[in-house]
Amino acid sequence: MRPAAILLDFGGVLADAPPRRTAPPGLVLRIFNLVNGSLTPGEIQRTLTEGASAWAAWRDEDWPDELSQAEVWERFILPGWPPAAQVPVRGAVRKLSYEWAWRDNWALRPGIPSALEAAAEAGVPLAVVSNTLSGAAHRDFLDRAGIGRFFAVQIYSDEAGVRKPNPQMIWNATDELGLPPEECWFVGDTPRRDVVCARRAGVARAILMPSPRTAEEPAGAPPDDTVEDGFGLRTLIEKYL
Repeated sequence: MRPAAILLDFGGVLADAPPRRTAPPGLVLRIFNLVNGSLTPGEIQRTLTEGASAWAAWRDEDWPDELSQAEVWERFILPGWPPAAQVPVRGAVRKLSYEWAWRDNWALRPGIPSALEAAAEAGVPLAVVSNTLSGAAHRDFLDRAGIGRFFAVQIYSDEAGVRKPNPQMIWNATDELGLPPEECWFVGDTPRRDVVCARRAGVARAILMPSPRTAEEPAGAPPDDTVEDGFGLRTLIEKYL
């Protein structure tokens, strides 16, 4: 059936970047300047890198709720830091979270603008549904990349208070669009998180667009369709329009 709307994940679907193994140097420098030498750059780098790994392990669990930005820093970064470092960081959590989420090497997946244009030309609304520490960073990238204008709704876990595979993420988007989820499509890159979320939300089609992370994910629910990139997604869209 023709989709009433198409919901898309951000990382691995709209855009992607190579894995980041260490904390971004710009973030380390900003924190070093904030804490006035109470920690060395090496200590900050090590804590951020180890904290990111611990946070990633937490995110792999099937949690229904999202941690706030402040909770992420309090739980994974600040323990063990001297008060002289903790206090200024707490006061700059929003800006620091933005920098942590932002990727200078984000790039649109091949064919994504073409797929979005096909949906827009057919009058099919589009939405972003993504887990992230900073939805503001994702919005800014989409605008800079010239595709933010395509999306009627953007739902991010740091703002919603829940994270995929909690189906509320999808329902938030369909509620804002004023459409029933069973008439919408969802496109993600992970069977365990995205496809499972789509199944729980009861969408019409769960579409997998594999990314470099897909093979590393634990097994999840099977998708209705698999497309390699945005060009494949456009072909699938045109098949049902």
